[in-house]
Amino acid sequence: MPRPRVLSGVQPTGALHLGNWLGAIRNWVELQDTHDTYVCVVDLHAITVPHDPSQLAADTRSTAALYLACGMDPKRCSIFIQSQVAAHSELCWLLNCVTPLNWLERMIQFKEKSVKQGDNVSVGLLDYPVLMAADILLYDADLVPVGEDQKQHLELARDIAQQRINARFGSKENPVLNVPKPLILKEGARVMSLTDGRSKMSKSDPNEGSRITLLDPPELITKKIKRAKTDPERGLEFGNPDRPETDNLLGLYAILSGQGRDSVATQCADMGWGQFKPLLAEAAVAALEPIQGRYKELIDHPEELDLVLEQGRQKAEAVANATLNRVRQALGFASRT
Repeated sequence: MPRPRVLSGVQPTGALHLGNWLGAIRNWVELQDTHDTYVCVVDLHAITVPHDPSQLAADTRSTAALYLACGMDPKRCSIFIQSQVAAHSELCWLLNCVTPLNWLERMIQFKEKSVKQGDNVSVGLLDYPVLMAADILLYDADLVPVGEDQKQHLELARDIAQQRINARFGSKENPVLNVPKPLILKEGARVMSLTDGRSKMSKSDPNEGSRITLLDPPELITKKIKRAKTDPERGLEFGNPDRPETDNLLGLYAILSGQGRDSVATQCADMGWGQFKPLLAEAAVAALEPIQGRYKELIDHPEELDLVLEQGRQKAEAVANATLNRVRQALGFASRT
């Protein structure tokens, strides 16, 4: 039996942080053993908001290198850059032409981000969920790892595949597109901000102290944890809705130290913040040290990264083009000679 296929990726905007690693990439590493795994750097999504062109290529390569440094193995998965597979853009256009505008206008993230951009909001910001649908559907993905905040985007991809393509241009016996299901990964899936335990850790937060990036040096990690928001109570615990920062920091310690939630809950039940924060900083530094070492090797010797990305592009392109040709044929386009 073929292994179920999984596709995921992150934008090369800002440095990857603990939330990206613990909530997503760490789980992709585990999926390599049981799933046909495709991961991409979604650089086309990075230009839906104002960006620095001089940084885009460097950030794209940096993100790909961090995939490898975190344990993605090119012998067990395919790693590629989205914009280097032209089928993403072409399928996005084809899906645009069958997707109702009001489906996009109701997307929560568009509403939130468009408020921030005001009159400068781009068509790309409105349309990027269709590009995300193209990303997913191109690879006949069976499962897509998503957090709760991305479920709406996957539902849109499912609706486009089922209602706008398969129902109109395919048949029940011969669907044009595979309809993926969400793979909700729970533990560590929501790493919260160091400055607000009720907000998710984010690359876009203007306060750099809100997150620990995977490339932060030890002294900066220690500084950020020392300044992390806490409460005046002594003793750390899970599950108290009035202590979100406590729940977040203790959860991070459980994962980064490898001890698990039950063990750290017992260890830290009577602990003060002055005793706990150095333990968390030490665990974070130790957990990130091998990632940072491997990343430096890849950046210092770019030929290995180049080879991985080229091999990933070739494999991804073969799958993507086959799907794109099915859609082109179903929509009535003339065959390519």
